[in-house]
Amino acid sequence: MTNKIKPATLPRAKSTQKPTRIQREKTSAILEAALEVFSKRGFRGATLDLIAEEAKLSKPNLLYYFASKEALHAELLSGLMVKWLEPLAQIEVNGPPIAEICAYIERKLELAQKYPRESRLFANEIIQEAPRSENALNGQLKELVGEKVALINRWIAEGKIAPLDPYHLIFSIWATTQHYSDFDTQIEAMMDDGYSDRFETAKTFLIGMFTKALTP
Repeated sequence: MTNKIKPATLPRAKSTQKPTRIQREKTSAILEAALEVFSKRGFRGATLDLIAEEAKLSKPNLLYYFASKEALHAELLSGLMVKWLEPLAQIEVNGPPIAEICAYIERKLELAQKYPRESRLFANEIIQEAPRSENALNGQLKELVGEKVALINRWIAEGKIAPLDPYHLIFSIWATTQHYSDFDTQIEAMMDDGYSDRFETAKTFLIGMFTKALTP
């Protein structure tokens, strides 16, 4: 399942006029093509020529909208971080702890299902030691994770969930949910039967497993 990217603004450095419909459509097409190429080839393997070909545009036309491969990648990562932070931010302080954590697992699985290319783009960036997203990792993401770690520790102290390491809990949720997009090819090869509903069966399994681990 793919989702068209809808950039909020035309990413030209000195543009003062409102982008035209054609400009918006071309910007969207370029970002869509860049996502496809980056998710398959990684940053190093992607080229502007490949992205232009995927977008069905000339390279000079692409460069009118984005000055470099780095600018394209940064635009994609910026939008991705918003998607990735939102499900964690939605964990409610005053909600039932186990239900809140299980709802987070469901939201992460939904992201894996709806945005597999974005997930692989982020995975490639992390594997390369996050040279282009270090600030986001050490800023927004670290701050949000720290906030939720404190909340989980509070729930543990109140006896509402079992005592476990909150960091490893969050990391385990990331690993088990994102696996279904990052390693989709492997899953498809293994699951000959029932592959089409793998996200539903995964949700049932993961909710059951984490509920058991979290119950005091």
